[in-house]
Amino acid sequence: MDNNDLHDDGIIEGRNAVTEALRAGVTIDKIFIAKSDGETDSTLRYIASTARDAGIAVVDADKRKLDSISLTHMHQGVIAQAACTEYVSVAEILQTATKSGEHPLIVICDEITDPHNLGAIIRTCEAVGAHGVIIPKRRSAGLNATVARASAGAVYHTNIARVTNISATITELKKSGVWIYGSSYEGKVSMWDCDLTGPAALVIGSEGSGISRNVEKNCDFSISIPMFGKVSSLNASVSAALLLYEALRQRSIASLGHQR
Repeated sequence: MDNNDLHDDGIIEGRNAVTEALRAGVTIDKIFIAKSDGETDSTLRYIASTARDAGIAVVDADKRKLDSISLTHMHQGVIAQAACTEYVSVAEILQTATKSGEHPLIVICDEITDPHNLGAIIRTCEAVGAHGVIIPKRRSAGLNATVARASAGAVYHTNIARVTNISATITELKKSGVWIYGSSYEGKVSMWDCDLTGPAALVIGSEGSGISRNVEKNCDFSISIPMFGKVSSLNASVSAALLLYEALRQRSIASLGHQR
């Protein structure tokens, strides 16, 4: 693939460029493919099939959507969004915690679609020493250039896993001894009264509707951030930052207690 086909923001346009990116093993978040009279042509079918086999999300898009993403306006009915860094597995996130001799501290982003919010969450995770971030393949911002900029480069120092199903991943984390804490303004337990010193995964919901119902049902605890003003909710990245620093505070105190 010619380097000119890959733009600074990770957009890869055109049939040949996207095909070569797939062959080269470029980490791709998703591929947008146009439909023509209800049927895709053979080249687009091949791209879609290859992408799905590689676990890449394929999104049907109309011409208006493709034109809005395109930088060259020569997309030929297909645009790929490349990730700015490699994803890891959930197992690798847990291994990072084990190697450091610490209880896992993980953030699960449930349908965070704003790349600025995702980048800010990743930035805070890196700052507090969290062991990783988990995002879904669909209905989520991917690791594009906007996320990298918003994270101030933290994406290059943070373990980030991308999974097919958040609920299934939560089930697997529970089997590994991780407690799941869902953030909600209606949470039954204040973050100040919640023990975050053990193996913990903090679930942060979408900017508009919060944690999805299926994911919320799988959480062990529903926790809230104390608020005393008239506004009932906080930005997703702010919520994540407050919960992460509360976890860090509790863990620092617990660590000092063990050292005495």
